[in-house]
Amino acid sequence: MASPRLETFCCPNRDAATQLVLAFQPQVFNGVCLGSASFNLLLSILQLLPKKSQGPKKLPQTSCATILLFVSACDLLGCLGIIFRSTVWLGFPDFIGNISVVNGTDVWPTAFCVGSAMWIQLLYSACFWWLFCYAVDAYLVIRRSAGLSTILLYHMMAWGLAILLCIEGITMLYYPSVFSCESGLEHAVPHYVTTYVPLLLVLLANPILFQKTVMAVASLLKGRQGIYTENERRLGAVIQIRFFKIMLVFIICWLPNIINESLLFYLETQPDINGSSLKNVRNATLITWFTMGILNPVQGFLFSLAFYGWTGCNLDFKCQKKEIQWESLSTSAGEHAYASQAGSSLNYESYSPKKTVVVNGHNSDEALGMLSEGSDASTIEIHIPSGSQNLNDAAAPEGIRGSHEGQPLEG
Repeated sequence: MASPRLETFCCPNRDAATQLVLAFQPQVFNGVCLGSASFNLLLSILQLLPKKSQGPKKLPQTSCATILLFVSACDLLGCLGIIFRSTVWLGFPDFIGNISVVNGTDVWPTAFCVGSAMWIQLLYSACFWWLFCYAVDAYLVIRRSAGLSTILLYHMMAWGLAILLCIEGITMLYYPSVFSCESGLEHAVPHYVTTYVPLLLVLLANPILFQKTVMAVASLLKGRQGIYTENERRLGAVIQIRFFKIMLVFIICWLPNIINESLLFYLETQPDINGSSLKNVRNATLITWFTMGILNPVQGFLFSLAFYGWTGCNLDFKCQKKEIQWESLSTSAGEHAYASQAGSSLNYESYSPKKTVVVNGHNSDEALGMLSEGSDASTIEIHIPSGSQNLNDAAAPEGIRGSHEGQPLEG
């Protein structure tokens, strides 16, 4: 799980609220974290591995797909940190017990505590920033102001801000040293703020950006031909549902963290957290603490379901030896000057094609394809108006098939 309490626990003079949650059934809690993280790691890898029914795995060459790749990478690396940390806690309890020794001389338990906690926190913080970049990029793509050239800016934002905030929070928390942290709540507040800023940013800003993107998609589809057909409405609904799934997964996985931290701060302001009047608050705190241990690590697998749906277990290891082919809607429209006679159509195949959505027009198709890439609308048939150049079927890559008189050729 990812919580700023993990870093606070590395201080020997930790506060009473942190001691409450970390001292309650630590073996059971770390077993829950280990099981949840292992479950997520195995299923996430299973989701991303190539399948026989899908052919060769296609590499992302659009900004949105690249951002989702980094979201998955940050989540998987964060899960590896949780697995490592929980395994050490379960396998070497005496080693972990040295962390709580005041004025101890063994630096390795403290180094492990700080290093593992920072690794987990940094990776999940970067994951949050990448999710925010995804919402920004989706909106800019529709406004035709983004692309692969903006990925460098997203790297600077995601990794730079994640590292900067993590270092700043840790420095304030462990001042003057990790072996003699300052007592009181004031010195820990900056650390909690820097931890929850990216989480709250995604929780509050992403829904607004997604809503603006959906409205822009509807306007874009209506403005091209002056009509809003059922197929265009269906494509807009697919993009809207995709955004809804992303936010639903994020809320389910991280809302317990906000609730738990609010309860812990409330307990820290009380003179005696063990009082009988606070029994229900303590119970709610411990319940949300264990809920975090279950839900935080499974974010990656749930996101893969939101992005691609269940891709199945029919693995194909031979496809790694095949020639990798990538013809994304966004790159094909911009890099290849393929056109057709009146009424011809282009079929763009993506990660897991399930449906066919017909979209009239050509100029904004790459933006719509980037947003629906990997979703149920990943196969998009685009009817291009007359007046274009002739389609060179012989030079067209596999996955793009031309036809005449508006009837696609059978593959």
